[in-house]
Amino acid sequence: MTNDGLHTETTIALDPDTGKLKWHFQHVRNDQWDLDWAFEREILHLPVNGEMKKLVVTGGKVGIFDALEAATGKYAFSVDMGPQTLISAIDPKTGAKTIDRALLPDRNHVVTVCPHGGGGRNWMPTAYNPETQVLFVPAQETCMELVPAGAGERGFLSTGVNITMHPRPDSDGRFGRLQAINLEQRKTLWEDRQRAFQSGGVLATGGGVVFAAATDRWFSAYDDADGSLLWRARLADIPNAPPITHAVKGKQYVAIVVGYGESAPSVFTVLTPEIPLPIARSSSIWVFALPEGAASPPTTAH
Repeated sequence: MTNDGLHTETTIALDPDTGKLKWHFQHVRNDQWDLDWAFEREILHLPVNGEMKKLVVTGGKVGIFDALEAATGKYAFSVDMGPQTLISAIDPKTGAKTIDRALLPDRNHVVTVCPHGGGGRNWMPTAYNPETQVLFVPAQETCMELVPAGAGERGFLSTGVNITMHPRPDSDGRFGRLQAINLEQRKTLWEDRQRAFQSGGVLATGGGVVFAAATDRWFSAYDDADGSLLWRARLADIPNAPPITHAVKGKQYVAIVVGYGESAPSVFTVLTPEIPLPIARSSSIWVFALPEGAASPPTTAH
């Protein structure tokens, strides 16, 4: 009997014919910080120790991505985005995480942990370009204080503490982060950092353009090679879903759903009070068309 919380923070593989468990990999044991690994699993092919492998790659709120062999669940490697303080080491053979025990919730003292329980990355999906082996991650740079609950209070977390949001100790006031990570080289290629928090997810295209959006309602297109800004448009509301691209009768479009109501505005924007949230919550779909014969981002909205 342990307190690992087996199958929480875990990737599992099921036999589709029988429903039986084929394998499982627990990314973090005994999560006490609300930093779960509950997001998309991407299936891709990458060389590992000189041999091409079919991998399952996923990242948790803490901002670490684990790669597992799809057939067996065997650990391959991890990539740490950087702005987290909770995990001090990762075993290169097993992927087991070493937690900084000074950051365990304490019912008698305030403890500061990065990132906030809202996540270094959250539900907003990543995007992957299989041609360049680059993963594009929408993320936030925040920290939290674990504050002992008062007498008679249960606390936000099961360990009897409440959480409050704070900037990183070395913060320059830019909280939103779009990060391009080469998974084959396991290194960051570029970062775009801004004041507003990321929202809505990321879209990577075969044409070398990456689309992302933020809580200040800017919808932006970047060069996927270096992160340079190519185009942007201000939307009527906060994007709350990943962009998509589609073609109709040979004409290419990019679309995104907006509507204040998802987690980024409600959780994070306490740190950006000067960025106003929409007074009236509404939903709509914005669609942009690529100009005829152009190989650049769209310029007109419908």
